[in-house]
Amino acid sequence: MAAPVRGMAGSPSIGNTTSFQKKTRSKLVSIPGTRPSVQNGQLLVSSGVSSLDYVIGGGLAVGTLLLVEEDCYDSYSRMLLKYFLAEGVVCGHELFLASARDHPDEIMQELPSPIVDDVAGMKISEGQSQPSDPENPDTMKIAWRYQNQPRVQTALASSVRFGHYYDVSKTMEPELRQAAKCHSFYQLQETPVTTGSSPLPSPYHALLKSIQTVIRKEGFDGSTPQSKVRNVLRLGLHSLGSVLWGDDVCCKVNPAHCHALTTFLYALRGLLRTSLSVAMVTVPSHLIQNRAIMGRIIRLSDTAIALESFRGSEKETNPLYKDYHGLLHVCQLPRLNCLSSEVPDTKDLAFKLKRKQFTIEDPKAFEFS
Repeated sequence: MAAPVRGMAGSPSIGNTTSFQKKTRSKLVSIPGTRPSVQNGQLLVSSGVSSLDYVIGGGLAVGTLLLVEEDCYDSYSRMLLKYFLAEGVVCGHELFLASARDHPDEIMQELPSPIVDDVAGMKISEGQSQPSDPENPDTMKIAWRYQNQPRVQTALASSVRFGHYYDVSKTMEPELRQAAKCHSFYQLQETPVTTGSSPLPSPYHALLKSIQTVIRKEGFDGSTPQSKVRNVLRLGLHSLGSVLWGDDVCCKVNPAHCHALTTFLYALRGLLRTSLSVAMVTVPSHLIQNRAIMGRIIRLSDTAIALESFRGSEKETNPLYKDYHGLLHVCQLPRLNCLSSEVPDTKDLAFKLKRKQFTIEDPKAFEFS
């Protein structure tokens, strides 16, 4: 009885008839400067501001669009755009920068300088309590009952480091900046094209065609097999919707091109979804008179934030905001491969520009601590 059993176990024909296959996880594309999301496995890149990454769910998902509603003077929204581009330079990503006011080369020359790793490590540990040095007479001493209490950390940050830190008081070295591959689109130097039956004005149509050409020719199209090494394309589109783009959405309550910007964003998201690219778009929302149009623009974005600067307003002298330079409102969070998005603790945050760093904080964390 034992011999037939040994013969059946050693038979190759029976051993190969099993239908069992071990289930393995699908491998994500390994690209420098990216990591998978712990919520949905989506590939993430850093926005360049670690506190902003924390607010929007860990980073920007590849294939999505981040909308930034500009502050009145375009100071802090422009800074976020420069952070976004600087992170791409440090990570070795390709860049696409479009502008209708300032030349893209001028914006690239203003990118902040990256901070070395040992200094960045010190930045991370700022919220941790440091032991006092008894030999140092300049060390600040506090009451014994408070010595073991953790320091209040209002800056938003993840426990896992992602992205880099930058010094806004210095500009990036030309050698590092020039090593990055950057495609530029300056609207004032573009030749007007005939759009035919396209609902888009000539500048939007030319910009969309330029983005489409870069995605397909440079190997970022995910719908076709690519032979070159995979990389991420970062798109920075500055101040879309302004008059300089040939759009009248900022001039009238009922503009003639009321669907121009929304149509462009709809087409842009279609390109992003099928490519290894991520976009940051800034819009002068304070100039758009028709709020219904602004609502459509937000809904056509994956992630949307609004910046409110205190400069020139009554809040600048309000003692409640004496430590901050403006407010950041989270208008929309992405819903990727799920029915709902991750809800943060609060959607009304504050930001401050220190001497060297731009940070986003929860003012209530300090108020109630």
